[in-house]
Amino acid sequence: MSAVEEVVTEAPAVDAVPKRAMTLGLGTSLVVLAALALAPLFVKNFIIFQMTMLLIYGLAVLALNILTGGSGQFSLGQSAFYAVGAYTSAILMEHVGMNYALTLPIAGVICFAFGFVFGQPALRLSGVYLALATFALAVAMPQLLKLGFFEHWTGGVQGLVVTKPDAPFGLPIGQDMWLYYFTLVITIGIYIASVNLLRSRSGRAFMAIRDNEIAASAMGVDVALYKTLAFGVSAGITGVAGGLGAIAVQFVAPDGYTITLAISLFLGMVVGGVGWLPGSIVGSAFIIFVPNIAEGISKGLSGAVFGVLLFLVIFLVPHGARQVAMVAQQLIGKLKR
Repeated sequence: MSAVEEVVTEAPAVDAVPKRAMTLGLGTSLVVLAALALAPLFVKNFIIFQMTMLLIYGLAVLALNILTGGSGQFSLGQSAFYAVGAYTSAILMEHVGMNYALTLPIAGVICFAFGFVFGQPALRLSGVYLALATFALAVAMPQLLKLGFFEHWTGGVQGLVVTKPDAPFGLPIGQDMWLYYFTLVITIGIYIASVNLLRSRSGRAFMAIRDNEIAASAMGVDVALYKTLAFGVSAGITGVAGGLGAIAVQFVAPDGYTITLAISLFLGMVVGGVGWLPGSIVGSAFIIFVPNIAEGISKGLSGAVFGVLLFLVIFLVPHGARQVAMVAQQLIGKLKR
């Protein structure tokens, strides 16, 4: 069994986590929401841009969490769905002249269909074999985007420049701040929908398949349907994140969506806690800020420093941010007594 499989296998089941730990308490949620809403008012544009990317990557990690933590299917191909979403928004904005907000649901629907179709042949695969199939998809996507057949639309190796939108209705805020709040609203909406999904009948079917596929089938769960549905939902959310990323970065190019991005998203899921949706933002923060911290410690050995920091995190908290949250909840409960 590989190290990645051990991390995922040993992590507590999603439905074994108490409901308060499954999401966040009302008080904690309000504090986090207030911090996210007020922070841009006191920082520079570059920090606002980083916070926007934090939310965008958080969405992509959340999507992977639904697939791997929810239904138990490994995927190293999220960068491919992210790329499709990014290029869909970029092409619709620059070639069709569509409003940026309208491109996001289209990107989500296209990626949902792409993920659902890809999930069909992947039904016969599981574990590391499914991970390898999705790995192949992630490796192939940048090369497909460079093909001359698509160059008129994708810009080939040179990519496409995307126009950053202005605030609507003449609102007196900058482009970066408006895009941040726009992303924040979408992130909150998708997060709430994802929590409700995992608590619904479909979510329980996902988790039944994750825990024991044979038992789930014996109980009447349509395993093939729900496994492909999980792929579709995950790909759809990742596509929306990709569209937002294209708008935020103002540029799309094939080399921006390599296997490195897919591995980073998988790493963010593990650090945040497999199956724990609030941990998605923690995992996103890790993959955005920790490499910068490592480079600040040693520019020449930034990769080695990042590896050491990652090892320490996995060694000290093998179940990620979820483990920290559960320990903190237990300590607070003891203090109240």
